[in-house]
Amino acid sequence: MDNPASAAILRGMKMDTDIAIVGGGLNGSALALALAQQGITVCVIDALPRPARADADFDGRSYALAMASVRMLRALGIWAGIEDRTQPMLEIKVSDGRAGAGPLTPFSLHFDHAELEEGPMGHMCEDRVLRPALLNAMDADSRITTISEDAVTTQEVDDTGVTLTLASGRRVCARMIVGSDGRASGTAQRAGIRRTGWGYGQTALVCAVEHELPHHGIAHQFFMPPGPLAILPLPGNVSSIVWSENAATAAAFDALDDESFLAVLRPRFGDFLGDIALRGRRYTYPLGLSLANHLVAPRLALVGDAAHGMHPIAGQGLNAGLRDIAALAQVLGEARARGEDFAAIGVLERYQRWRRFDIAALAATTDLTNRLFSNDNPLLRKLRDIGMGAVQATAPLRRGLMREAAGLTGDLPDLMR
Repeated sequence: MDNPASAAILRGMKMDTDIAIVGGGLNGSALALALAQQGITVCVIDALPRPARADADFDGRSYALAMASVRMLRALGIWAGIEDRTQPMLEIKVSDGRAGAGPLTPFSLHFDHAELEEGPMGHMCEDRVLRPALLNAMDADSRITTISEDAVTTQEVDDTGVTLTLASGRRVCARMIVGSDGRASGTAQRAGIRRTGWGYGQTALVCAVEHELPHHGIAHQFFMPPGPLAILPLPGNVSSIVWSENAATAAAFDALDDESFLAVLRPRFGDFLGDIALRGRRYTYPLGLSLANHLVAPRLALVGDAAHGMHPIAGQGLNAGLRDIAALAQVLGEARARGEDFAAIGVLERYQRWRRFDIAALAATTDLTNRLFSNDNPLLRKLRDIGMGAVQATAPLRRGLMREAAGLTGDLPDLMR
């Protein structure tokens, strides 16, 4: 138990809010809602204007929400309002080949949700659906305040709390700060938290396509030597594309007009869904691994991309961030209920211990998988194809991987149970 005298001092102090969250994206918004459920007051600070954050135009961005993440959104009161605008992932098919040649081996993986008692492995949800739902829920909660179009310039931490100075000159005093401000987290940098990581020399090309034939809720992962191509089902005859290429090739493809871009995508996509057409905007982002060396510091915690950025090969980026949030909210809520100073370093280290192994394991898995499959080495190709065949032929192992993808393994926080 932390020093009760310290907790008494804190209760007598004047604070603007219990917790200041820097970054009002998906992770920051979800964390604010999870903390508010614990009776904790929150101030969310984001540099973007509110209308830009709530923009509902279709831009191709979407997320693969694992079953555990869906449970969390349901517990936060979000899911009922968006479920009918999401697409269940009923099957996942994984194959290995080359552009224009299709799969080069009979070995592949096929995950069918019918093998899980709990239901679909996850749901695909567009950014334009999920983001406004989270923002509207924050607006409706009196325990949450938001500051938009302002950025933190300094953070001063002492034994009793943290004082943030914003670009506007405004000051915010809180018991602690949470960085949810991306891989280049200013919150982490100002706290002296360094990062470990490397680039992959790959860039993800992201867009959405309309197609003639229905996808039947099937997600496809096609491994090619430069990187994987994920075809992920969205509502209607629409799929989200996350296509990893080496950086130079991706830059050349990104510079093409839409019709020329489709001409290079079609041989990789195939014709199993009929003809395809672009829907919404295209965008790119460089791929790499970036892990914060510490998840906590005095009066500070990191979540989401501020804590870890990984290859999208398994579609677990947002899911890992949501698991951070569920774990942090539970640790802080339990400490508060016991009368502890929930922002004390001893409490925050419980969150770090809980999440450290899971983050490291996921980072290693995505890193090794990308290195194993993003090449055309004949020996490695043979080994990985035999491995896929063995997994496909072994039902317990196959179901175990499905449960892992659905986020149902490990020490789950209460919000995800």
